Amino acid sequence: MKHSFEVDGVDYQLSLSRYQQGYRLLLSNKVIGPVVFSQQGDGCGVLTIAGESEPVRFAIDGEVIHVHIRGRTRILHYRDPLRTLACATNEADHLLARAPMPGLVVTTSVSPGQPVSAGTALMKIESMKLETIIRSPRDGVIDRIHFNEGESFERGAVLVTLSEEGR
Repeated sequence: MKHSFEVDGVDYQLSLSRYQQGYRLLLSNKVIGPVVFSQQGDGCGVLTIAGESEPVRFAIDGEVIHVHIRGRTRILHYRDPLRTLACATNEADHLLARAPMPGLVVTTSVSPGQPVSAGTALMKIESMKLETIIRSPRDGVIDRIHFNEGESFERGAVLVTLSEEGR
């Protein structure tokens, strides 16, 4: 599994893969492992990396994770890889929701002219029997839906165009 986090203004890319009873972590082209997290209660647990264990306290608020370990608190901003691939800004006034993978439109949840809030489901797509919800990353108005239900598309295709409210 590939993940992306922003901590103190720096983006970190990491991958996790199953390894024995835990995971292997690939961070900055360095393999770290085994990595095991044991949750011991609401908001606390033990993180074990390469045999060394540390108590951890955490709080999750949407895509923001507050982690307290070794006397320091860090704020991690999770970057959903599908949302990152699905949305790219091409013009100042428009936001383009792009296809993160080739597939087909299962359902469309919005219509042109409809105002939407950040996080609103725009459409459900399917690729290799995996269904994914394409969500609005910010407030705006649906300008155009580029594919109808049942139509297929390629990776990177523009699925929905949003414009800023009042434009």
